[in-house]
Amino acid sequence: MKPRMVLYCLLGGLPTTIAALGMGGLASWWLSGIVLAAAFVPVALFGPRRALTQFGVIAPVLFLVTAFCTWTEAMLFMPDFRQSAVRNLVGGTVMYLIVAAVLAALAAMLKLPRASDHTVPHRSLPKAMVVVVAGGFAYAVYYLIFGAITYQYFTHGYYPEAAHQAERLGLWFWGIQIGRGALMTLAVLPVIYTLRMKRWHAALAVATIIWVAGGLSPLLVPNAFMGTTQRLIHIVEILAQNASLGITAVFLLRPGTAERRAPTAATTMAA
Repeated sequence: MKPRMVLYCLLGGLPTTIAALGMGGLASWWLSGIVLAAAFVPVALFGPRRALTQFGVIAPVLFLVTAFCTWTEAMLFMPDFRQSAVRNLVGGTVMYLIVAAVLAALAAMLKLPRASDHTVPHRSLPKAMVVVVAGGFAYAVYYLIFGAITYQYFTHGYYPEAAHQAERLGLWFWGIQIGRGALMTLAVLPVIYTLRMKRWHAALAVATIIWVAGGLSPLLVPNAFMGTTQRLIHIVEILAQNASLGITAVFLLRPGTAERRAPTAATTMAA
């Protein structure tokens, strides 16, 4: 199994090297892809068994978290990035959808999905939608706490106008962050509902996915907008924000043992 998992990561990282054709940095892009593929190993092992369903689980994460949400943040705080914003979003979306397709195909070809009788508890759809919105507000709180600490002590010099930009946006700024948090929660919803793992294990797996997809993997690649130190700072900052959101989402969306037993006990007494 381990050699097949290594092969999954190595081959799954290759599609990201598409970006190196126009930007250079082949090794960095491949490393970024390998790390990204490694984050989805739990999905390959304990997620859906069919390739098409795996694609349906992975693709929303890579589009919403990796391509779109990171793009919106760059649009807010990096004026130079806006010059090629549409091209970056389209190019990133196409590349990451290819990554999702390759990872789904590799999981099936390498026969990675494991048999398991573990049932995944579900919230009802209305409750899940409430949790998605709650995830947006939770992310805004994590963003406020960890973002403020990072900006105050580490990145103020890199973004001297960031505070003024946020002030100019007013409540729209927090609306954007709540929206980003809700989108990221929605993106990992299929992962949470198909990952045949215990609640805590699933929480750690989703936390890793949302951190790697939304921060670590993209920031491993040098770019024209951030230096090495700046990228490392943001990797740690996004770990605090996104991992916290991932753990929160799993614990809100998957009932605990006590919650699942309560209806059973009530039904027994009624009978």
